[in-house]
Amino acid sequence: MWDALWIDVDIATCATPGDYGRIENGAIGVQDGRITWIGPRGELPGPVEGLAAVLHEGEQKWVTPALIDCHTHLVHGGQRAGEFEQRLSGESYADIARAGGGIRSTVAATRAAGEADLLGAALRRLKPLIAEGVTVIEIKSGYGLDLQNELKMLRVARAIERQAPVEVVTTFLAAHAVPPEFDGDSDGYIDFVCDELLPGAVEQGLVDQVDAFCETIAFSPAQVERVFEAAKLFNLPVKLHAEQLSNCGGAELAARFGALSADHLEYLSAAGVRAMAKAGTVAVLLPGAFYTLGETRHPPVARLRGEGVPIALASDCNPGSSPMTSLLLAMNMGCVLFGLTPVEALAGVTRNAARALGLGDRRGTLETGKAADFVIWDIEEPAELAYRLGFNPCVEVIRAGAPTLVR
Repeated sequence: MWDALWIDVDIATCATPGDYGRIENGAIGVQDGRITWIGPRGELPGPVEGLAAVLHEGEQKWVTPALIDCHTHLVHGGQRAGEFEQRLSGESYADIARAGGGIRSTVAATRAAGEADLLGAALRRLKPLIAEGVTVIEIKSGYGLDLQNELKMLRVARAIERQAPVEVVTTFLAAHAVPPEFDGDSDGYIDFVCDELLPGAVEQGLVDQVDAFCETIAFSPAQVERVFEAAKLFNLPVKLHAEQLSNCGGAELAARFGALSADHLEYLSAAGVRAMAKAGTVAVLLPGAFYTLGETRHPPVARLRGEGVPIALASDCNPGSSPMTSLLLAMNMGCVLFGLTPVEALAGVTRNAARALGLGDRRGTLETGKAADFVIWDIEEPAELAYRLGFNPCVEVIRAGAPTLVR
């Protein structure tokens, strides 16, 4: 017998590009936390009463893969509502950063915060994401910028996984900004990142992947390349904040290193798109930052589509440019602001988000052998997930075959 069987559900498997992968009046069998059978109920290999220890009636609700938030800065101290007011008064994100605000102000707040405070605040931010069906979340460091505080952030990220029903992927992002103690010496800071910070974090088993911020207000492609070379020494996959405010050639650099993803991409060039397509690098679009910063340059969605680059969406939850804790809202924004279809938006927070974290072989779609992580929604069509605003139709979240949230 299977451990559990869900029947009378309409399923969007998200298993193939370009459509939902609909199975109407479907069923899902689960054993040992994995999907052992999925298909139309009429094709089940016997009477439902004898197939599983526990039978769940779905009442014709929709089931999708559990959601994956593949780009967040969930762990941080403080908030930056004052900068929000400054931007509304006409100051740009870059101007605020050059004046000592931006990332640096969050660095100061994060350094001043204890681990318990950081953990409590991060869990509160995580709660609405879990309520929307998120079972995997990426969390970056990058607001510590010294060994003590980068390790503190990463320890908190690991602790979240022990206290909440989510899998956490940790990303080392010390190459996020130049800290005050390295003012005027960004090359020296990159040496510090490569020689001390990254090895120290790896030694403690706190790093799953490595990221950097390649931008005129952050680090050059040559500096990022040094960080990526250091990551290679530890066999760590890389990703990159690229082409958010200007075209620095970051996407090509990321592709050259076989990056899992390049993220933001408003200024992505045709050459960058081609390089990403060749490397299999996922384009992670972050409409929350685009919206919050009042940007007008759109990522080249049509060109990404045309070259077959997988497109993911994420919340980019952070205190400065995207104080957002809703993947459903990110889906709507991806459609309205960037021109994605609802099919693409759902793939962006399931199948392609899993690929952006290197998890595509076990998560992101509903297929035999993959993790039994899925969400039950009280909707009539999957497009409703991207269509509605301020409405959460999640009824139940199943993680590893067991209910973790019932609303």
